[in-house]
Amino acid sequence: MSSRGVNWKLLALYTASKSKVQSQQAPMSSRVPHVLLVSAPLQGHVNPLLVLGRHLASRGLLVTFSTAPHGGLKFGHGDGSTVDFGRGTIRFEHLKGGALWASDDPRYHDAMDVLRHLEETAPPVLAELIRGQSEAGRAVSCVVANAFAPWASRVASGMGVPHAMLWTESCAVLSLFYHYFHSLADFPSREAGPGAMVAVPGLPPLAAGDLPALIHAPEEIMWRQVLIADLRSLRETVTWVLLNTFDELERPTIEALRPHLPVIPVGPLCSGTESHGSGGHDDDDSVAWLDAQPPRSVVFVAFGSLLQISRDEMSELAAGLAATGRPFLLVVRDDNRELLPDDCLAAAAGSNRGKVVAWCEQARVLAHGAVGCFVTHCGWNSTVEALASGVPVVTYPAWADQPTNAKFLADVYGVGVRLPKPMARDALRRCIEEVMGGPEAVAVLARSAKWKAEASAALSTGGSLDKGIQEFVAAIL
Repeated sequence: MSSRGVNWKLLALYTASKSKVQSQQAPMSSRVPHVLLVSAPLQGHVNPLLVLGRHLASRGLLVTFSTAPHGGLKFGHGDGSTVDFGRGTIRFEHLKGGALWASDDPRYHDAMDVLRHLEETAPPVLAELIRGQSEAGRAVSCVVANAFAPWASRVASGMGVPHAMLWTESCAVLSLFYHYFHSLADFPSREAGPGAMVAVPGLPPLAAGDLPALIHAPEEIMWRQVLIADLRSLRETVTWVLLNTFDELERPTIEALRPHLPVIPVGPLCSGTESHGSGGHDDDDSVAWLDAQPPRSVVFVAFGSLLQISRDEMSELAAGLAATGRPFLLVVRDDNRELLPDDCLAAAAGSNRGKVVAWCEQARVLAHGAVGCFVTHCGWNSTVEALASGVPVVTYPAWADQPTNAKFLADVYGVGVRLPKPMARDALRRCIEEVMGGPEAVAVLARSAKWKAEASAALSTGGSLDKGIQEFVAAIL
């Protein structure tokens, strides 16, 4: 039939009526906003995004979580599994197929190789996943991708799906990156000494040695390339920037960055005593061992899922822990186990004073009343979890955002001390004693308790996390 024979008014009424009937007959899942969470398969990226998913689901949204699980990732949710939270559900539908590596591929061991591989192979797999959700009657309303996964933002933008980025580092670090790469502040050059200063709105004065390592990293470093792509997407395509922080912790920085970016604080995104990983025997053993220790007596040592330390550092670390005479819980990944001195293992096995494990649920351990000090690499997840648990820290940063976080923990938040490099047993012993038994220990503990109370307030009804999640959900709805 030609267009001349069509009654356009009747056709419009018929189409509207048909759409209304189809909407009324559609399954419930198709009418509930559906948020797709996408993460690179790195432990420190998966954990906060999964906690965000729990908060979104508890407010009645359908949430699908997707990553590329592999043998080195502590992740207990299989493909196709579901978990109910409050009024909503989290589904797990993993990235697989195409040219993606299989889950048992040993190349998942190197983080930079993983980033490079996902950049090349993940986009068509993610696009197919999004199309599949529509075909199954649960069209994606919004994609939330972690930072350092710019390919996810590109796919969502190309398919016309609104999308947000969960920034997995502090707002301070985001502000530093934003001001540096957009030339909004005068930063010291790469050749300047570590004492050269920089001033950025909303931040205290910082020395060059306190800046994130990627600011002056070589351009060929994959982490830096991915960061630059992320910053570009923040300006061009991302609708919301969700921050794993809370208003009480970084209020001046958040307010100073708001004129530049649509930031919403939705933290602290730490699991507390609720495990969302695979857990297992090691974790149960750790908690049982902690139960037998006096309150605030244990030195907890963990350097994250990526940091590699040398044999000499490990030897000095073991000797320093022994010199304190305090009980210690030491996390040494399997790939670092051979660096640990035999006498340290023997001492831990032969007494109740020390315990060495390959993995534990860190937030759960930090929340335990027996832990009195946390020796940490200062990744942002570890930083937030220490503050939320009220545990004093000894900082030993290595790279990325860790020097900045260490600066804030020691000098801004006042909850710990900095351990000089290289690792030395006497220095480690002195630092631990300073936060656990020295003249300043009472003041450090009091400030730690203050930040724990602030984090608890952020997590409570009407707190900054509650407000941030509500703001984001309202925008999706």
